[in-house]
Amino acid sequence: MKELGGSVPRATDFFLHVDADFRMVATMVLWVAFSLIGWFSLYTWSCHWFKDRTYEWSCRLVTLTHGVLATCLSGYIGFIDGPWPMSYPGSPNTTLQIHALCMSLGYFLFDLGWCVYFQAEGALMLAHHTVSILGITISLALGESAAEVNGVVFGSEITNPLLQARWFLREKGLYHTFVGDVVDFLFVVLFTGVRIGVGAWLMYCVLMSPKPRWFIKVGGVIMYVVSWVFMVSICRFARRKSMKKYHAWRSQWNKEMNLNANGHLKGH
Repeated sequence: MKELGGSVPRATDFFLHVDADFRMVATMVLWVAFSLIGWFSLYTWSCHWFKDRTYEWSCRLVTLTHGVLATCLSGYIGFIDGPWPMSYPGSPNTTLQIHALCMSLGYFLFDLGWCVYFQAEGALMLAHHTVSILGITISLALGESAAEVNGVVFGSEITNPLLQARWFLREKGLYHTFVGDVVDFLFVVLFTGVRIGVGAWLMYCVLMSPKPRWFIKVGGVIMYVVSWVFMVSICRFARRKSMKKYHAWRSQWNKEMNLNANGHLKGH
């Protein structure tokens, strides 16, 4: 009877544990669903409010909003609330980390669906979104590794507002101005410094730590490789723009020299 009486609490504890896990999973599913509905609602509102604009305008407005929110929230979590992803990869998820990842997961689901429906992006961007969705989902399901996943979200989204600002400036005819040059410069610097530089440090810390699961490490390597593919395109773009600026400057300088040589500026 002693053994029988001792087995009841153990069985009860097991079912209580399972029930708690089920409720936690159900709660996270609801958070993701609310996030998805929220992003879709913002998109619908934008389509209604900016009727004279394209659907891409509204989608990029949603992307810009998520980029700002995700950067601020993930930055606060990584730098202030903790834990620091470089020192504690594979650590248990905190409540704030879970909320932030659920918010971003809802956005990535929305954006992936939009891109597939409108066929607006290539295979590389679709792969980036797919890996992001899988990484966040696995971290939430395991209840761990949100620190490094949150760090990846921060690195991925910190350049996003600048990328969207560049697109909006082009739509408004303001891209070929000093403001457009500043946006491009900041984008290249941030992408190189954060996604490539700090991203390499984070990947090294995750790979060297024994705590994160192997598939989390593989996902991190894939995301870093995707960043390098983007980096190659950015370097080509930066080279083309620099050459255009250089040729434009040379052309203007030659004009001024010719005017001086012909005496047109004599008396100024």
